Amino acid sequence: MRPKVSVIIPIYNAEKYLSQCIESITNQTLKDIEIILINDGSKDSSGEICKSYLSDPRVIYYEKENEGLAAARQDGIDRASGEYVGFIDSDDWAEPDMFEKMY
Repeated sequence: MRPKVSVIIPIYNAEKYLSQCIESITNQTLKDIEIILINDGSKDSSGEICKSYLSDPRVIYYEKENEGLAAARQDGIDRASGEYVGFIDSDDWAEPDMFEKMY
């Protein structure tokens, strides 16, 4: 079944904030989402942090060479299967009901 929302998180060297960001999306009140993590060539531990969330079946992780934010977002869009697409930057976080209210 198609998820209601695909949340795309482009990531580049965001280890300091990344866990808080991902947690804020995995804990959304809207559970029918897919979470697409696009690691845009990070040199820090961002990749390992992302991989620690792969036990959640809603989380999808991709690694790519660094091409910048716009390219990482486009890669996420190309892979998204949700009815709607949302974005969050890897150094931000969302209120628990953000995507439910937006949907």
